[in-house]
Amino acid sequence: MTPKAMSCEEVIERLFDYLDRELDPRQTANIEWHLSRCRDCFTRAEFERRLRARVVATGTAKAPPRLHQRIRTLLDRFDESDTTR
Repeated sequence: MTPKAMSCEEVIERLFDYLDRELDPRQTANIEWHLSRCRDCFTRAEFERRLRARVVATGTAKAPPRLHQRIRTLLDRFDESDTTR
């Protein structure tokens, strides 16, 4: 199967679908072929991959107890001001 040449615009338009693995094998091969030849698109794809990895990693970090306490204090203040209206 020979990959279809895609423009940078086409690749960027489909990049999130590609990163989410929502494309069929032919479309995936076309994008991978383009990324192997286009430094700009490869750089953009790598940036998006790394950004996603960081977002996932931050979702698993546990908030420190001090932050929990600050949030509880703010919520208590909000609840108190809501009942005095």
